[in-house]
Amino acid sequence: MSLLSESLSTLLFVGGALLLVAEAVAPGAHFFVLGVALLTAGVVGLFSPVGGAIGILVLAAAVLVTTALTLWGYRRIDIYGGEGSAQTLDSDSLRGKFGRVTERVTQTDGEVKLQDAGFNPYYQARSVDGEIEEGAEVMVVDPGGGNVVTVEVVAGGDEIDRQLENDREQSVTDTEPEREFDPDVESDAA
Repeated sequence: MSLLSESLSTLLFVGGALLLVAEAVAPGAHFFVLGVALLTAGVVGLFSPVGGAIGILVLAAAVLVTTALTLWGYRRIDIYGGEGSAQTLDSDSLRGKFGRVTERVTQTDGEVKLQDAGFNPYYQARSVDGEIEEGAEVMVVDPGGGNVVTVEVVAGGDEIDRQLENDREQSVTDTEPEREFDPDVESDAA
């Protein structure tokens, strides 16, 4: 029975290591918590003198405790800025975001750093017209569909004005288009 717990410990160790490698190749914290838990349980099992059924229970407890601690620590570190609040859900969530030009933006090239725009806030950018110099404040007018956004220079105003404009634009895109008044249709209904 000791051989079973040793084989299980090795399997847990290798499985956890593979999950951590998978996380490194495809980041996003999908495999991190379980990978750390399995790796730790494997190490505990390999160095634990307890074998048999009790050894398997020790491994199970190690997986559960390590999973809970790793998940707590992962949430505590707050990689995504407030339980995903800074994570972009899709390209449309970038519309109206503000940022700064990090490399001069032209109609064909450039880079911006957007505020609250996900884990990597740097995006390739194109200007609506003309050139935008490095350091200028910009707003996304077209999120595109990948990591290339179309921006325009923010024409002054303060943070409150920008937020009001952003809310106005959002409410226009969220509402249904209004029906035009047609007197013939309205009089027929009466």
